[in-house]
Amino acid sequence: MVLSNENMGPKARPFQLLKHFAWASFIVLAVFSFLFSLVISENAIQILKASYENNVILVGENLCRQVYRNFVYPKVVLSGSSVSLNDPSQAELMDRIVRNAIYGFNVDLVNAYDITKTQIVYSTDPQQIRLEMPQSLEYKKALEGENSSMTFTEEGSWGFGMGAKVALRVYIPFKRPADPNPTERDPFQDVFQLNQGRIYVPFGELVGPDTNEEAPILGVFELNQDMSEQNDSIVRFQVFVFGLSVLIMGLIFLSLLLIVHKAQGMIERRAKERYELVAQIHQAERLAALGEMVASVSHEIKNPLGIIRSTSELLGEMPEADEHHKRLARVITEESTRLNQIVTEFLDFARPEIPSPHDCYLEEIIGGLISFMRPELDKRGIEVNHDLNGRSLKLLADQGLLYRAFLNILINAMESMEDGGGIAIRVEKERESYCIVFEDTGCGISEENADNVLKPFFTTKNKGSGLGLSIVKKIVEAHSGTVDIQSREGEGTKIMVRLPHTEGRAFGS
Repeated sequence: MVLSNENMGPKARPFQLLKHFAWASFIVLAVFSFLFSLVISENAIQILKASYENNVILVGENLCRQVYRNFVYPKVVLSGSSVSLNDPSQAELMDRIVRNAIYGFNVDLVNAYDITKTQIVYSTDPQQIRLEMPQSLEYKKALEGENSSMTFTEEGSWGFGMGAKVALRVYIPFKRPADPNPTERDPFQDVFQLNQGRIYVPFGELVGPDTNEEAPILGVFELNQDMSEQNDSIVRFQVFVFGLSVLIMGLIFLSLLLIVHKAQGMIERRAKERYELVAQIHQAERLAALGEMVASVSHEIKNPLGIIRSTSELLGEMPEADEHHKRLARVITEESTRLNQIVTEFLDFARPEIPSPHDCYLEEIIGGLISFMRPELDKRGIEVNHDLNGRSLKLLADQGLLYRAFLNILINAMESMEDGGGIAIRVEKERESYCIVFEDTGCGISEENADNVLKPFFTTKNKGSGLGLSIVKKIVEAHSGTVDIQSREGEGTKIMVRLPHTEGRAFGS
């Protein structure tokens, strides 16, 4: 079976497209929310404008009736005189009638136009009297007898239209009101005949019948109403709608990002686990092949090696052997013994480690190991400290295999301290495992070698097979545990062995 680890490394970045989609969606929704709030506010402005326009038109039409019945009719019909707003008494009467008609209707300004000159002949603002104004489209519509309106705005200093001066300007044609009793004769027609067909235009001068045959429009009233407060309310509502939309979209966006982040983390962890699993499978395949070769070679070496060792011992014990031959025999015996240890390590590494789990105690395994190593530790001036006294650390494991693993760790720690030092052993009980920490004050491991110390046949010693920590890793993993190493050159090494202490986790059961 061949497994590929291509594109399965921990640096894979899934969900990038979804993250880009989330950002793009947030931007689109933010723009849509802004446009949506603009549309809503614009519709509100139009509704408000239509409502105000209707109100002002009603006020204007009432104003026209009041001016006609209380000002024009008495002057023209009853008195038979003409309207002249240059007369202070007429101007005062006109001003009183207008102000009474608009009282309480929030009308800021009223202008009355002479339609022959487009000149203001009356205004609630005296400074505008006699001003000649250009004929706007709305004014022309009023001359044709149609009510018309327009809004004008002066931008405020807050932006977004907040604080702006907004006003509604309505033009009302001034006409004679409809005759409530059409069977009676209109008294205003008598005025036409009394003046020999010449028609009175109240806000101007007399004009002939050829200029305006029926004189349907007597003048134009302009009414201005302030809408600034209502505009500010609409702007605040617009900002509220936009802010609320952005807030909702932002919460949805953050929720989506959180989901993407969690999903990406899960995918990355699974990709990393798969990557490590494939690496372990490849490593196991290589080690299996290597183990078969090492086992066959070591087996072939071990038999003649035993013969060499026993022969050298016999030669050294022969009576006729002199001191020189005895020394050579001892050298052969020592080297064959060392070679036998290396071959034994090869065989241990190549042999499958199948634990035989049973209840055992960490304090007994480590305590027995320290007692066994005590003479050599004292000889090298190495002090061992531990926190096992009075503790009961029960676990399900193969006691013999764990003893061999911890022995290799202690031997490595001891050999890293040539001039004495200390080894600290402590056991931390975690939720589902024990963490056994071996920390020494030895020479440490260089940064470039830190990733290789658990690999088979890697060693920085002049002598040794480089299989000690590999055997440790193999034994611990057979117990469903892990081995982690932290080291700095010149500062010492910390080896952390984690072993499950419950039966449900151990050995995949």
